[in-house]
Amino acid sequence: MAEKTMGGAGASRTSYQRYPRVRIREMKDDYLKFELRDTDASMANALRRVMLAEVPTIAIDLVEIEVNSSVLNDEFIAHRLGLIPLTSDDAMSMRFSRDCDACDGDGQCEFCSVEFFLSVRCDSDQTLDVTSADLQSTNPRVCPVDVAANALSSAADGYESAEQKGIIIVKLRRGQELRLRAIARKGIGKDHAKWSPAATVTFMYEPQIHINEDLMETLTLEDKRSWVESSPTKVFGIDPNTQQVVVIDAEAYTYDDEVIKKAEAMGKPGLIEIYPREDSFIFTVESTGAMKASQLVINAIDILKQKLDAVRLQDEESDMKELTSHLGNL
Repeated sequence: MAEKTMGGAGASRTSYQRYPRVRIREMKDDYLKFELRDTDASMANALRRVMLAEVPTIAIDLVEIEVNSSVLNDEFIAHRLGLIPLTSDDAMSMRFSRDCDACDGDGQCEFCSVEFFLSVRCDSDQTLDVTSADLQSTNPRVCPVDVAANALSSAADGYESAEQKGIIIVKLRRGQELRLRAIARKGIGKDHAKWSPAATVTFMYEPQIHINEDLMETLTLEDKRSWVESSPTKVFGIDPNTQQVVVIDAEAYTYDDEVIKKAEAMGKPGLIEIYPREDSFIFTVESTGAMKASQLVINAIDILKQKLDAVRLQDEESDMKELTSHLGNL
């Protein structure tokens, strides 16, 4: 419903306020599929971009290497350390290091940073893998995500599998050593991809499919099978009892228009109508493990609300200046 509001200098505005709805379809720790309804593409894309680039996480940002006799140079190792995802459940409450007034940026600050230490030496003839499991954190709530997951798995199963050794940083031979100190800080994906909490975030318009039953009845069973098979994805099928073409999975449709082209080639234009619902979107979110996918969406919504509040405040201040200027000219 449209609402009339008065702006500065007596100008009127129309606000089309909407109330988006979210319905969860599937939820796991690192995966979430949900519907976003009663909104438009601008809001859906804003939510997607915030999830990718604005939700803060914690990642290693500074590395001080004391000893490195491995085959990889210091910069290479520092880069690999930065890309190890860290558990970031506390990231929203932490301070950005550039805004922290409680430290001088040395990394020894409980408000804006977490220290990690690594010290490994190979003393055997067998190649030694240095992994994320060798990183020792000063904050038990911030650690490599695979280490946190493996700790839960080992506690449940009672043993450690070969897949639970962690993310490989470098390999050492006899006599080689790696010793370093690393500082993890809060950041966002807009500054560097290592701070992005999302592996992938996609959304698609929910398709609406209408089959012209009268035209479909004019096709033979072979023609129906040929038409159904023209779809690259399994959207349609044939009911074995009624021999009618039915929609099996509308969301499998990729807007490729193949079935529409096939219908036209068969001399049956209008056999099928497919168009997107412009106010309904299906989101798929995959987390890097830095936080649960559900928490990623919640944090993104909170940040988006803060941004919209800032825009509203700026708009109100602009209206007030306009009104003051208008009154000053009277």
